[in-house]
Amino acid sequence: MTTNSEIKIGKVSVLAFEKKLVPSDGYLYGTTWADKGKVSKLKLIEKSVRGTISNRLKPAITKDPVKLNAEVEKPNLQTVDVCSLNPEQDTVNLQFTLKVLGGITKPSACNNPAFKESYAEAAKDYIDRGNFDELGRRYAHNIANARFLWRNRVGAENIEVQVKALNSGSQQSWSFDATKFSTSDFIEDNTEVNSLGKRIATALASDEDFLLLEISCFAQIGRAQEVYPSEELVLDKGNSKSKKSKILYSINENAAIHSQKIGNALRSIDTWYPEFSDPQSGAGPIAVEPYGSVTNLGKAYRTPKDKQDFYTFFDKWARGDSIEIEAEHYVMAVLVRGGVFGESDK
Repeated sequence: MTTNSEIKIGKVSVLAFEKKLVPSDGYLYGTTWADKGKVSKLKLIEKSVRGTISNRLKPAITKDPVKLNAEVEKPNLQTVDVCSLNPEQDTVNLQFTLKVLGGITKPSACNNPAFKESYAEAAKDYIDRGNFDELGRRYAHNIANARFLWRNRVGAENIEVQVKALNSGSQQSWSFDATKFSTSDFIEDNTEVNSLGKRIATALASDEDFLLLEISCFAQIGRAQEVYPSEELVLDKGNSKSKKSKILYSINENAAIHSQKIGNALRSIDTWYPEFSDPQSGAGPIAVEPYGSVTNLGKAYRTPKDKQDFYTFFDKWARGDSIEIEAEHYVMAVLVRGGVFGESDK
């Protein structure tokens, strides 16, 4: 159904926003909890292993003991990348930088002047009401709780996050015990998180300003324990047994985590989708996406059918119609994420 505002302003076939949270790749180092100042870069190790058959087999094989025995006796040979702390180390250190950019009121590309003006008014109204404070606080919370460690966070006895603002003339530092901050919600009211969140919100709300953060996180996971860098997508595995079945990410022989994976963790702030409060179907805070997609669950939590997706809210809000404040937060968070959002002109 076409609204009056859409008829007046018209469609916008070219529309794009640059991302406003720009993380670097994360570099992984090994150290000890007792002496965090002494770090050494973690390197990948190639390992060849003989695995066992564990995949689901065809009924014709499982029902025949002879065929089943023959199948499970086949060696599952694999060559994989692994990464671990050195025997004397018990702590993994992840280091990356995060740049927070302003200019959210101006699309990087827009071919409809009337829409551009209408959107700018809506965005400025959101900023003037101080609503970026909520997004800034949530991004800061995801820094404080070390969500960006992903699997490296699981089973860590202690986690410390050190944050520094590097902008000339406005340096500032924060330190967080990540175990004290939930990864399931954003209820905690913490002075340090609010302080960091305010700096992030101020940068996002600005016209041309920016904030540069340096983040160093220490997780005490145990001596010689395995560390989990990002895994590379292998597009052409081929049939050769000599090819590696798992390739981990490294930069100049330094194990690392993709910037995209860090960014996904930082923008996992969407608790406004309808199923969030449902303990059975909810997925906790999910990454801000136009359709609320969670790939590892194979589910979209924000569908056009339910009128909870980004485009349903954005098309109304950007043309001057009012929406709920939770929907406004969600829309602005998607714009901070960035992307191409033009409508079809057919």
